[in-house]
Amino acid sequence: MAQFGTRSKSNMIGLHPDLIRVLNRAILAFDFTILEGVRSDHQCFINWGKGRTVEQCRKAGIPNPERYAQPRLTKVTWLRDPLGSNHRAKADGLGHAVDCLPYPIDWNDIDRFKNLAAHMLNAARIENVKIIWGGDWKEKDYPHFELAE
Repeated sequence: MAQFGTRSKSNMIGLHPDLIRVLNRAILAFDFTILEGVRSDHQCFINWGKGRTVEQCRKAGIPNPERYAQPRLTKVTWLRDPLGSNHRAKADGLGHAVDCLPYPIDWNDIDRFKNLAAHMLNAARIENVKIIWGGDWKEKDYPHFELAE
């Protein structure tokens, strides 16, 4: 039976308790790591700046856009608002999203991500928590799971 390591446990700090229950149930059936839970504003700006110019960052209201713009990198978020991520603490002070990677880690093994998603969705059903998987989106985000609002 798999269990979370120190890094995964640390990355769960600040997540909504419903999401933590789902994660703790899913790890019982499938081995995975928690890559990222709650994001700081700084991390949101870093992610949003990937694949975007200084001018795009400036228009989006990112402070010090020169610091965050990385037009040569691949875009990793399609949010209009750089601070609109469900990884960022909500009004309740908690993160409502998590990124998970199945073991063994292979970013190109989409079947492994789909297997993880099946276990996460089953755990959510058992825990009576509604979640959304980023692999179901038009712009795929296979590691991403979030609470349905």
